[in-house]
Amino acid sequence: MIAGRLPRTPLLSSATLGRTFGGEAFLKAELLQRTGSFKPRGVLNKLASLTQEERSRGVIAASAGNHAGALAYAAALESIDCLVVMWQGASEVKRAAALGYGASIDQEAAGPEAVFERLEALVEETGRVLVHPFDDPLVIAGQGTVGLEIGEDLPDVDVVVVPVGGGGLVSGIAAALPGRRIVAVEPEGSAAFHDGLEAGEPVRVTPRSIADGLNAPFAGSLPLELGRELGIEPVLLTEEEIEDGFRFLYGRAKLAAEPAGAAGVAAILAGKVGGLEGATVAVVVSGGNVAPETASGILKRDLP
Repeated sequence: MIAGRLPRTPLLSSATLGRTFGGEAFLKAELLQRTGSFKPRGVLNKLASLTQEERSRGVIAASAGNHAGALAYAAALESIDCLVVMWQGASEVKRAAALGYGASIDQEAAGPEAVFERLEALVEETGRVLVHPFDDPLVIAGQGTVGLEIGEDLPDVDVVVVPVGGGGLVSGIAAALPGRRIVAVEPEGSAAFHDGLEAGEPVRVTPRSIADGLNAPFAGSLPLELGRELGIEPVLLTEEEIEDGFRFLYGRAKLAAEPAGAAGVAAILAGKVGGLEGATVAVVVSGGNVAPETASGILKRDLP
C-alpha cells in the first residue's frame, strides 16, 4: 500500500553507543522520514483502504502533533479534507506543521486526557472518517514497515528498542520481527503502555513529559494485545534520562531528534535495558520535530 511512496530511512551505526553495553548499536533514523516521524507510514496505509465515499467525507484524528502532521501531509497528497483535534498547550511547532500541510485544527480540548472525548463528538457531528493514531490494524501494519526495513538491513538484529506513546509503532515492529526481543520505552510521567500491559487493558493516564510525542492518554487495545502476545518489554525513564539521550544524539550522533525520539537511546545510556552484552541492537529514533527553545534548554543543561 505504501511501497515507493515514502523514502527508506537509514540505519546508522553508533560505535559510541555500542561501547556502553559491549555490543553493536544501530540507529534507525526515522526522524528523517517525511514530516519528521514514522507516522506517514501508517496514515498512508489507512488512507489507501478508504472508499471514494469515505474520502468525500474527509478524515479526522486526535494527535499531540506528529500524527497530525502526517495525516495532514498524506491527506493533501490524496486531496482529502483533513481536521485534526489537538489540545490547548500542544506543541506549537507541530500545530504549525499540520496547518502548513493544509489541515484544519480544533483545540477545544483542555488537555490530552480530554482530547479523545472531543474527537468522538466531532466524528459524530461531522461524519468524518477516523484515522486513529495507534489503535487501528492498518495503521499498525504501516508502522510495522519500520521493523521490516530493520530486519532487511540488519538480519542479525537481536534487540529493537522503541519509544512508545499509544503503542502503534512498537506493536507493528514486534509483529514484523517475530522472535526478536522488543523493548518499549516510555517516560515515567507518561506510562500508558506500561500501565496497560500491567492491567491487561487500556488505562487512562494524565501524561506529563518533555517527550510530548509520547504523551498518549492511553495505549490502544490492539497494541496492548500484541504487546502481551509478542512479549514486548516495557521500560520507564525519568525526564533527566530522556534529556541525557537527547544530548547524546545531538552531540555524538549529530541527529536533531525531539525528546520523544531520544527515549530509546536514553534507556540504553541509563542502563534500563539489561542483557545487551554482545548483542546487536537497533534503536528507533523518531521524530525530529522539536521547538528551538526546548532543544536549546536541554542542550545548555550539560552537553556531553
